[in-house]
Amino acid sequence: MTDLVLHWHRRDLRFSDHLGIKAASEYSPKVVGVFCFDPALLQGDDVAAVRVAYLLGCLEALQQQYEQAGSQLIFLHGTPQDAIPKLATQLKAKTVFWSLDVEPYSQHRDADIHQQLEAAGVKVSCQWDQLLHPPGDVLTKSEAPYKVYTPFWRNWSQQEKATPVKTPSQLEGLNAEETAVLQELETISLPTLQGLGFAWENGFILEPGEEAAQDRLEEFCDRLIYHYDENRNFPALDGTSRLSPALKFGAISIRTVWQATQLALDNTRSDEARHHIQTWQQELAWREFYQHALYFFPKLAQGPYRDTFDHFPWENNLQHFQAWCEGKTGYPIVDAAMRQLNETGWMHNRCRMIVASFLTKDLIIDWRWGEQYFMQHLIDGDLAANNGGWQWSASSGMDPKPLRIFNPASQAKKYDPEGEYIRQWLPELRSVDSEYLVTGEIPPLEREAYGYPQPIVDHKQQQRQFKQLYQEAKG
Repeated sequence: MTDLVLHWHRRDLRFSDHLGIKAASEYSPKVVGVFCFDPALLQGDDVAAVRVAYLLGCLEALQQQYEQAGSQLIFLHGTPQDAIPKLATQLKAKTVFWSLDVEPYSQHRDADIHQQLEAAGVKVSCQWDQLLHPPGDVLTKSEAPYKVYTPFWRNWSQQEKATPVKTPSQLEGLNAEETAVLQELETISLPTLQGLGFAWENGFILEPGEEAAQDRLEEFCDRLIYHYDENRNFPALDGTSRLSPALKFGAISIRTVWQATQLALDNTRSDEARHHIQTWQQELAWREFYQHALYFFPKLAQGPYRDTFDHFPWENNLQHFQAWCEGKTGYPIVDAAMRQLNETGWMHNRCRMIVASFLTKDLIIDWRWGEQYFMQHLIDGDLAANNGGWQWSASSGMDPKPLRIFNPASQAKKYDPEGEYIRQWLPELRSVDSEYLVTGEIPPLEREAYGYPQPIVDHKQQQRQFKQLYQEAKG
C-alpha cells in the first residue's frame, strides 16, 4: 500500500517549480494537497477583499492542477492547529510537507503544529520555497543579519541562485477507504468570496493563478524589463512587472522569476539593457531583504526599528487621516494614488512612497495607520514588504537616511510631468492646466468649480514641524 503524504499549502499556490511538491513526490507518488481557511487571518483587521478574491482564484487554479495530475486539493475551515493534525492522523498520513514562512504568526503556528504531528507519529518536512536565499544564508562577516540594504545586495547578488525544480506529471489521490474517512471529516468545497463575507467586483491587475503569472513574466521579460529603470517610476506607464500578487501568494516561483531575468541578461549585448535588468533584480533583492529583516527582527511587525520612534509625538488628526484615505487631501498626486488604491486594490510603487511620506511627514500621522490601511486594500499586501516600505518612508526602519521627505509637487513634476496619471484617477480635474495640476497650485476658484478640496496642510510648514519633532524626540 502506497504511503499517503500531505502538502499543506499557504503562500505557495502553484504546482510547478515547487520544492515541497517535488520533495513529497520523491517520498511517495501519493501526494494530496491541503489548504486551511484560517479564521484568525480571514477575520483580522488587515484583510483586503481583493486579496481574498485573488487567493480564491489561485486556489481554484491549483485545485485544477492537482486534479489534472491525478490527485486532489482538500479544503478545511478552522484553526490550523486543530484541523491539520486531525486531518493527518485520521487519514493516517505518513508525512506532512509545508513551505516555511518568515512572519511571526506563521512561525508560532507552525511550531505548534509540528510538535503535535510528531507527537502523533506523523513526520514533518519543511522547505524554504518563497526565497532564493533563506534567512541565515546571507549574513555579515560577523555572522549577523544585515540591517542595511546595499551591503545585503552586494552579498546576496554574488551568491549562486537555485534553478527551477522538476514538476511531477502524475500523482495518486486518495483511495476509496481514505475518501470515506475524508467524508466524515469537516472538509469543505472551495468557498465563494461572498461566502467568506467579502465583496470585490473591480477586477485584478493580474489575473489569479500560475498561468496568468507565467504569461505576465514572459511579457515583462520579453520587452518591458529592457527599459525598466527608465520607466519604473512613471505611474502613467506600464513599466513594472505587476507580479507582486503572484509572488505574495507563490502563484509563481521566485526561482522561475530569477531564471527569466538571467535569460534576459543572456539575450542582450547592451550594457544599458543589462543595467535595466539588474535594477529589477535589485527589487527582488529588496523583497528578500525585508523578509530576512522580519525573520530576524520580529518586533518590526508591531513597532519601529529605531528607538527614536518608540514614543514619537504623532499628531494623528483623524480628519486628516480620513481625507488621506479617501483621496481628498488637495494634493493631486497624493489623491490620485489613493483613489487608484481604493478602486483597483493596487498602487504604483513610486506613488506608495509619495503617499507614505505625505501621511507621516506632512500629516504627521503614525505610519502604522497607513500600513494597516494599505493591508486592508492591497491585492499584494505582504507583511514584510508593506512594513519595510512604510518604515522606510517614515524613517523609523532600517535606513541610513532618517529624514527623507518627499515633496508632492516635485515628485509629480518629475514622474507625471503631463499629469496623465493624475487625470486618470482624478477625472474632475481633467481640464485643469497641466502646470497647475502637477504642482498642485490650482487656483482656489477652480478648485471650488471642480469640487476639489483645498490643501489640508501646507507642505513647507509641516516639513519644518516634523523636523522639529524629530529633533526633540531624538534629544
